Amino acid sequence: MNSTLRDDRYIQFSCDRAHIDLRQILDLFQTAAFWARDRRLEDLEIAIANSDPVVTVWDGNHTVGFARATSDGVYRATIWDVVIHPDYQGGGLGRKLVQTVLGHPKLCRVERVYLMTSRQQKFYERIGFEYNPTTTFVLSQSEPVPLFSHLEFCGEGDGTLGTGEVAEFRVGGDCQDFQASVHQRQ
Repeated sequence: MNSTLRDDRYIQFSCDRAHIDLRQILDLFQTAAFWARDRRLEDLEIAIANSDPVVTVWDGNHTVGFARATSDGVYRATIWDVVIHPDYQGGGLGRKLVQTVLGHPKLCRVERVYLMTSRQQKFYERIGFEYNPTTTFVLSQSEPVPLFSHLEFCGEGDGTLGTGEVAEFRVGGDCQDFQASVHQRQ
């Protein structure tokens, strides 16, 4: 659909999670996001549950755009998965989508907002983002690392701690390598 022939007066932007249609978002990724074509419904559901805001763009009953963000609400935020269906690109919907995310109460106070892009650098520069080569590191994990899976309890008992007690755990060597303690919360 060419943006000059489309009537954008009926395009709606929504931050309402009740309007999220995971199947349509996956279809949108298949059509317009080479970097997200292999995503699974279950994983997308988890990603969205841990994101706020989540913004969808609708033309009638069809999802034509999507973006989400994560943030601490003050210092840092990251915008993820910005995508507009190819038939709707070129008419300003991508810009409005990013502006909607940035204007959300969870992000509007954040001092620094990050995003990653492979091919859309010029688009984001026109919106006000700047290239920053000094702050990006990536750790790719094919399998999740279980928390403390590499620890072995040293000493008597089963490692259960009471308030103020300290237990030692072995981390690939001496029991002195790692200590964990439990303190009562005030």
